[in-house]
Amino acid sequence: MAWIRLKPLSQQTIVITGASSGIGLATARAAARAGAAVFLIARNEEALAHIVEELRHRGARADYAVADVGKLEELEAAAKKAEEAFGGFDSWVNDAGTSVFGALEKLPLEDHRRLFETNYWGVVHGSTIAARALRRRGGAIINVGSVLSDRAMMLQGAYSATKHAVRAFTDALRMELEREGAPISVTLIKPSGIETPFQEHAKNLLGTPGVRIPPPAYDPRLVARAILHACAHRKREIVVGFGGHAISLMGNLFPRATDRVLEAVGFSAQTTQKRPKPARADNLHEPREDGTEKSLMRPVAPLRRTSLFLEAQLHPALTATVLAGLGALAAGALAARGQRRMPAPRRLAQRWH
Repeated sequence: MAWIRLKPLSQQTIVITGASSGIGLATARAAARAGAAVFLIARNEEALAHIVEELRHRGARADYAVADVGKLEELEAAAKKAEEAFGGFDSWVNDAGTSVFGALEKLPLEDHRRLFETNYWGVVHGSTIAARALRRRGGAIINVGSVLSDRAMMLQGAYSATKHAVRAFTDALRMELEREGAPISVTLIKPSGIETPFQEHAKNLLGTPGVRIPPPAYDPRLVARAILHACAHRKREIVVGFGGHAISLMGNLFPRATDRVLEAVGFSAQTTQKRPKPARADNLHEPREDGTEKSLMRPVAPLRRTSLFLEAQLHPALTATVLAGLGALAAGALAARGQRRMPAPRRLAQRWH
């Protein structure tokens, strides 16, 4: 197995696909704040140009390329531009993605195929391009999956299928690179429901005014934190948000019961009477209005900006130490409580006399 050495963020150049909004935009901003050079890829040139101008104004090194990740030749041209702009890259983040909400039987085949071109083939294209480049100098490939990589959600069946495929591809790529001794870290990020423009950009075939992510909703900056941690630290998987992870866990332990629960709440949990702004709706086949980390639709539940579950994964040794300390304190408290309840020896002797 090759020794994998990942640079500190301040010494890295990071390529991010799907960088014009949501998780990708949050990651680009966080990376720039950490001192990294960032190269952004998306379909929306207007949004990319504005974001790069913003980052450069703040003193960051930033550039972009317009590309559809589902088209290999466009993504290869974008990677070449990144090489020319920064002399290479150290981490490649495959974040581009979209969705369709609708029953599988009513989903047009062209939409189903298009979803796979972006969500799955975009990861395949980006990962293979990155692997060729990083074999020479080492680095990280970070693929953004979902908690739906483990447990499918009704009415997002096609999206769930793409994320299952992303997980399988990522696991296989990791094994193959390790076997050949390539100095490349491969990480799968599995977000729960994240408050991004995802719910506005998704195509809606449900006949409702709008669609939404089921609560609880987490801040996209939490996912950005997980992604950047994986850029600098070798990690296999990172799950963002215990809410979605709990559903996956329940599905593994009690699959039929989980089916029943999701069948009962799946429609109401994913629909809303709030209609997205027309300029932002349905970016499946063409780019739509971008440029924000979060949805412009009012959240259906309080936004969760912290996650102890995430912190425990990022710092497992510290978490184990804290838990061991808490366990020792609890054991000591129980022992002391037991001693206070025990009668004194002299009193026991008096009772016997």
